[in-house]
Amino acid sequence: MNGPAAPALLGVRHHGPGSARAVTAALDQCRPGAVLIEGPPEADALVHLAADEGMRPPVALLAHVADDPGRAAFWPFAAFSPEWAALRWALAHDVPVRFIDLPAAHSLAAGGPAGQEQEPAPGDPGLPPRLDPLAALAGAAGYDDPERWWEDVVEHHRGGGGPAGGDALAPFRAIAEAMAELRTVYGDDGNDGDDGGSGGAGRDTVREAHMRLKLREARREFGDGIAVVCGAWHVPALAEKRTVTADRQLLKGLPKVKAETVWVPWTHRRLSRHSGYGAGITSPGWYGHLFHAPDRPVERWMTTVARLLREEDHPVSSAHVIEAVRLADTLAALRGRPLAGLTETTDAIRAVMCEGSDVPLALVRNRLVIGDVLGEVPDSAPASPLQRDLTRLQRTLRLKPEAAGRDWEFDLRKDTDAARSRLLHRLRLLGVGWGEPVRSRGGLGTFRETWRLCWEPELAVRLAEAAVWGTTVESAATARAQSLAHEAKALADVTTLAEQCLLAGLGEALPVVMRALSERAALDTDVGHLAQALPALVRSLRYGDVRRTDATALGEVAAGLAERVFVGLPAACSGLDADAAARMREHVDAVHQAVGLLAGPVAPGESGMRERWAAVLTVLAGREGLPGGIRGRAARLLLDDGKLAEGEAARLMGLALSAGAAPADAAAWIEGFLGSGGSLLIHDPRLLTLVDDWLTAVPPDAFTSVLPLLRRTFSAFETGVRRALGEQVKRGPAREDAGRAAEEKGIPGFGAALDEERAEAVLPTMRLLLGMTPTGGTGR
Repeated sequence: MNGPAAPALLGVRHHGPGSARAVTAALDQCRPGAVLIEGPPEADALVHLAADEGMRPPVALLAHVADDPGRAAFWPFAAFSPEWAALRWALAHDVPVRFIDLPAAHSLAAGGPAGQEQEPAPGDPGLPPRLDPLAALAGAAGYDDPERWWEDVVEHHRGGGGPAGGDALAPFRAIAEAMAELRTVYGDDGNDGDDGGSGGAGRDTVREAHMRLKLREARREFGDGIAVVCGAWHVPALAEKRTVTADRQLLKGLPKVKAETVWVPWTHRRLSRHSGYGAGITSPGWYGHLFHAPDRPVERWMTTVARLLREEDHPVSSAHVIEAVRLADTLAALRGRPLAGLTETTDAIRAVMCEGSDVPLALVRNRLVIGDVLGEVPDSAPASPLQRDLTRLQRTLRLKPEAAGRDWEFDLRKDTDAARSRLLHRLRLLGVGWGEPVRSRGGLGTFRETWRLCWEPELAVRLAEAAVWGTTVESAATARAQSLAHEAKALADVTTLAEQCLLAGLGEALPVVMRALSERAALDTDVGHLAQALPALVRSLRYGDVRRTDATALGEVAAGLAERVFVGLPAACSGLDADAAARMREHVDAVHQAVGLLAGPVAPGESGMRERWAAVLTVLAGREGLPGGIRGRAARLLLDDGKLAEGEAARLMGLALSAGAAPADAAAWIEGFLGSGGSLLIHDPRLLTLVDDWLTAVPPDAFTSVLPLLRRTFSAFETGVRRALGEQVKRGPAREDAGRAAEEKGIPGFGAALDEERAEAVLPTMRLLLGMTPTGGTGR
């Protein structure tokens, strides 16, 4: 037919396969001269991209304020969204298409949370917030679940427009009539006085006024042969007779900002209601399956589920699939449903394929019912230079964005992996958290990094915000680092920034960061701050080595920082309460590790950094009045480095744990000496002998007061460590002849000396593990 006598108002649910098929059938029947869609008019210039082969939903229109990209909103589209179906139909038939909702320039100016999707109320077809009128319709039809009623009435009708040869517009007329009745009960605007428009009008009232004005403009341009695709709730308002003057009055005085609009990839997971999306659906993956399955959707769904479970090593056979389909169909018949829905298929999968367990069923829900599908936007789509540079780098480095979290392990000795690491560190510096560092499974070497990558749609907003810093990822990260260096107040913040610059390979930013670091270090007299900053600088030097980055300037600053810590640490450790002493003890540990990494060869006539640090620890270990935890830790570090004789360690321990020492201070000393774990006592007979000698020398009258301290210290050890210590003490004193005594007693695992023949037997295996060339030997 040539066109309808009046505009065809197609009320839909924003994300529903049945609505999408019904819209396509209605458009095929009425053949409109133009298609109007609920959406931001700023996107009119972008609609042609929906026909591009590189555009693959789910995608979204992202609108943000030009000078404040953090204020943004999304309009998502899935393949099964009726608006997307209408858009693709119009482009395929060369029919003009327009968006008619309130412009983003007004909606963004009205405020609200940044980066939120524009949506109606949860779970209903374009209905206002805090109301669920669909429940009334579902109740009238005998349903206690409005979601299930909508699926049975609309989503599960495979033909969209009813029986073959029927009127494809009939379902939309019925929906419009139902919505008109609902609006008489719940009112025209469900925002209850939301000040989204002038004169106290609610947001929906203002939006509908703008839609009517755009509809009048389209009728003047294209005639009455127009189709309008919008949320079902708005249909009665668009059909209502209102004057142009009244509608313009509602729009008068609306705040306005300059908005920019682009296409961005979206995900099925963000279409889920559980993500917080107001128009979200419970099962985007299931709806996508219903939309794309040409026939036998239940059978195809069960086959997909079986494939997933097999991939995860769950034993599922073809017989399971057949039985699950039969059970789902039987449940649908018993419940009076036209087609087995998600509830029936889930019940069948749990009973047949998962053997009643919800553990594999959770995998099905996560991977299939919701899904991790990530859309794609073509290269021809408008994008900021920063976004284009990131896309180029992703392709060059073969780091494809994925919605599902995935772990990547990088060997920084390889150029490609090193470049990947630099990219992710630069993005983190820009606030674009595509990757998150995690602990490497292969060890703690600085040449290895492990990242967990997961692309979220909100990262498009973060990229838009970061675009103010530069046109490429490197230039933007450099500018951002330089700005942070000027803004940083604390010394630790600057040292952390220097570490980030080395990790990100930002050589141009380092001079600015180093100047800021030198200035903060010169002005900061707090030894705690200096000690906190030193480890980050030393780590940066190590990263510089493995990443082939020149970090000479950092080494000079780190050496100067270490000298200032050496001079001021003894005085800074006095007069501390328990909490401050615990923090300072952590600083002492961190400085000790840093000195071990920072110390270099000693020139003739000079004392090395390790020797100067050992002198500081000696002062800390022997000075009375310092917190016990710090004195005990200093003694232990000296003992581990061979800078403290065993007799001196025993003397210090005896002084700290004598009857005249304060119980709390004695407990802190031995806690600092032993550390957070006792495994070293098992493998180091020296330490166990020292503790054992002191304990056996405690007078009987003082033992009662010492016992609570020992319980407090040793209770922090793991159960296995305590048991092993008890066994060693039971066997006898932990002295040099302990092994011989154990051997004489026939205790397995103990020998008087090294068994060279048994030790040699493991050498071939060790050479194989280390990649060494096998050499001669008797071991096998």
